[in-house]
Amino acid sequence: MKFAERLKAIQTNVFADMDRAKAKARAAGKEIIDLSLGSSDLPASDHVIAAIEQSLHDPSTHGYLLYHGTQAFREAVARWYTNRFGIPVDPATEVLSLIGSQEGTAHLPLALLDPGDFALLLDPGYPSHAGGVYLAGGQIYPMPLWAENQFLPVLEDVPTPVLAQARMMVLSYPHNPTSAIAPLSFFEQAVDFCRQHNLVLVHDFPYVDIFFDQTNPPPSILQADPHKEVSIEFFTFSKSYNMGGFRIGYAIGNPQLILALRQIKAVVDFNQYRGILQGAIAALEGSQASVKETVATFQKRRDAFIGALHRIGWQVPTPKATMYIWAKLPEPWQNNSVEFCTRLVAATGVAVSPGSGFGKCGEGYVRFALVQEPEILEIAVEKIAGFLQRE
Repeated sequence: MKFAERLKAIQTNVFADMDRAKAKARAAGKEIIDLSLGSSDLPASDHVIAAIEQSLHDPSTHGYLLYHGTQAFREAVARWYTNRFGIPVDPATEVLSLIGSQEGTAHLPLALLDPGDFALLLDPGYPSHAGGVYLAGGQIYPMPLWAENQFLPVLEDVPTPVLAQARMMVLSYPHNPTSAIAPLSFFEQAVDFCRQHNLVLVHDFPYVDIFFDQTNPPPSILQADPHKEVSIEFFTFSKSYNMGGFRIGYAIGNPQLILALRQIKAVVDFNQYRGILQGAIAALEGSQASVKETVATFQKRRDAFIGALHRIGWQVPTPKATMYIWAKLPEPWQNNSVEFCTRLVAATGVAVSPGSGFGKCGEGYVRFALVQEPEILEIAVEKIAGFLQRE
């Protein structure tokens, strides 16, 4: 049986690799403390669940949901965005519902890239961004992110021959995995750069609400491109509203980009169940107290985990956003984050993500997801300390 060549580029990813390592450790009798996957352990709000539950008893919601059936959701999205960022949004032409934002970021390259075209991606970056480019037959130019540059790419370093073949740039701030925040001034620079080189600017924005300095919220890319000339931005309900399993997200941006993504989507799938969209509307338009509680929870966990790491002598910076800790590995693990993670979970049951799984420039780091209560996080650090002493 012969398979397509495109599968070779997507045979492995960081989450699948760690899932196998966790399964092996579990089979060996280890109790797993899973800090490898950024899947929130917090519940969706009661009013969101109630809206979905009410829909279940309405037979009119049980059929296929086509684009025009998403109008109420798109209108709610447009209102929310304008209230939040002060930029008008046309729900008819500038919003598209998605089955999670990953659907959008993975499918958009199919609308933008011909085989051989380049996409400029962050390195390290979220794995699905690369997967979509490979499926479209594109090439990836990785833009290195270094701590000395606040984990922002140096756009001027992209080679001219690459720019001549490039069609899109993907950014994502607050950033997974490094937790860095990009200032509006950088976004303005990126928009100008994309205008100059005729690039589509894609911004993946799942952590729009997960930041800890409430006086300094992370900007939207459309604040730097308010007329939506070159940009499209992706949002999810997974982080702010703890609805990861419901698979609901959306895109806002340039009408031509929204239409192109809609064309790809029409070939691949219908929309998700109408009741889930009703729950999403309730999330956007109801009380935002749960969002504040979620942020407070992750801040408490962040502080507990950072404090525990510092007590064992592992010095890491305190992140200002996201639900992750991006930690530089101690010697002698600087050049083999995969081995560190696989041996750690085998020896202790503590599962974390190797930095190299997010890109070449992630080597030498690991990512901890703060998806356990503070007491469990501190136990995990104790187990890590024992592992480091033995190794």
